Amino acid sequence: MRIGIRLFLAYSFLFILTFGAGCKNKEIIDETRGRPNIIWLVAEDQSPDFFPMYGDSTISLPNIESLSLDGVVFNNAFTPVPVCAPTRSAIITGMYPTTLGTHNMRTYNAYSRENQPEIGIPSYSPVVPDGVKMFTEYLRKEGYYCTNNAKEDYNFKAPESGWDESSSKAHWRNRPKEAPFFSVFNFNICHESGIWNQGEEELFVSPYSVRVPPYFPDNDIIRHDLAVNYSNLKRLDDQLGEIIKQLKEDGLYENSIIFFYADHGGPFPRHKRALYDTGIKFPLVIKFQDNTMKGTVDDRLFSFIDFAPTLLSWAGISPPKVMQGKAQFGVYRDRNESNYIFASSDRFDEMYDKLRAVRSKRYKYIRNYNTNISNALAVKYREQMPMMQNMMALKASGKLDSIPSLWFRTPKAEEELYDIENDPLELVNLSDKAQMQDTLIHLRKVLDNWIEETNDLGRYPEKELIEMWLSDGVQPKLKPLQLDEKGDKINLIANKSDATIIWKKPGDVNWMIFSEPLGRNISFVAKAVRIGYTDSDELVYSSD
Repeated sequence: MRIGIRLFLAYSFLFILTFGAGCKNKEIIDETRGRPNIIWLVAEDQSPDFFPMYGDSTISLPNIESLSLDGVVFNNAFTPVPVCAPTRSAIITGMYPTTLGTHNMRTYNAYSRENQPEIGIPSYSPVVPDGVKMFTEYLRKEGYYCTNNAKEDYNFKAPESGWDESSSKAHWRNRPKEAPFFSVFNFNICHESGIWNQGEEELFVSPYSVRVPPYFPDNDIIRHDLAVNYSNLKRLDDQLGEIIKQLKEDGLYENSIIFFYADHGGPFPRHKRALYDTGIKFPLVIKFQDNTMKGTVDDRLFSFIDFAPTLLSWAGISPPKVMQGKAQFGVYRDRNESNYIFASSDRFDEMYDKLRAVRSKRYKYIRNYNTNISNALAVKYREQMPMMQNMMALKASGKLDSIPSLWFRTPKAEEELYDIENDPLELVNLSDKAQMQDTLIHLRKVLDNWIEETNDLGRYPEKELIEMWLSDGVQPKLKPLQLDEKGDKINLIANKSDATIIWKKPGDVNWMIFSEPLGRNISFVAKAVRIGYTDSDELVYSSD
């Protein structure tokens, strides 16, 4: 990051601290000006430390940098699980994966019905608690055109009620004229797999110019993989720039709310799948309507479970009480800022472990339930990465330096406590320090309360949960809709009260959400859908 920009952001932050109340009042006023268009630009597997707006000058990312200068940079954004599918379940519902039952990676596997046959785990959709829906349903009912391009991967089979379009061709440009829209664009280029898939491609930074953090050995293999990641970020920036260009061409940029974020921490060992900040902290920039508060930074604790209620609040929709996140902005903004964020770690592919964490702005507490297992789980997918292979080989030969070897240690400590302010890389465990016992006991209690209050399903073996949700390995199925004809109107009734009813005219591709009786002069097909259930049989009605 250029020195001028750094100073600008620093002075802006001081301004927020000094005049915060006035800014928040202006923010609330600005966000009551009708229903905004909202766009998400989603990177995969990236930590804040790789980006210019967070102080890394290794590579220029002009489109992301420009967006950050027009928006607000958030310093404390966290995922509840440091891997993609559980994270996406939290984002789309506003719920903790441990409450949904989506905390394992993966549960529903759109790519393979067998899922994890070596440990007897099939592909399944957890039956989520009553009232849980994809938040886009609420937007669609209020006239928003919702598109997803193109990755879903929510750890459950997504009901067709969620999107107007979900495909590689999904775009706000396909919406009805003047309809407000919510559009998601996912960029796969900087995913973990890109480290080995793009390993032979052109590098846009020299491996000798990258900074090697102390938890990695410093050698050519490590430096090359770091350089590949920076190069993939340039490719991401180019792709993301095309969407921003289209928004500007359509005259939508200034008056839209635009998010840039990654789904969790970076693609490397000790990043993805780890409860350290390298795994759960993600970059987040939000450009507000008319670039309100442009060029500033925000230090609040922001969790992915806050995204759904925040978007509903912006759209003027009161977030459902079942949601566990807070509306951070908009007309239904929660005035009480979060004191803690929570994170979990359970099964990753074929490997089981169990950890829980709570973090305040200053301290992180991690609880390890399986101390005999190293954090360096032998996940076959990750072991394709040259960096991972190198670290494993160094560990096996006794040549791995002391700090990098911490990630491999066994037994793990039962409890870990870190002072993030003085030890941002979380290298010095303070849990056995006498002067830290009050903090340790306090955070231990905070975590215990969260586990109980949110009904953490990680307390139960996964196979027991599957047996509870499925009957002989089969998802429960919704019963057929009931049809009630009164006068010239037709009402549709689902047997399960929190199921969503969707309908379409014969020949149509997209399903609409049923919200009011239909005319008897309309021919239609309808069915009930719900997360964790197989759709009901279709009801076919002909007006003839």
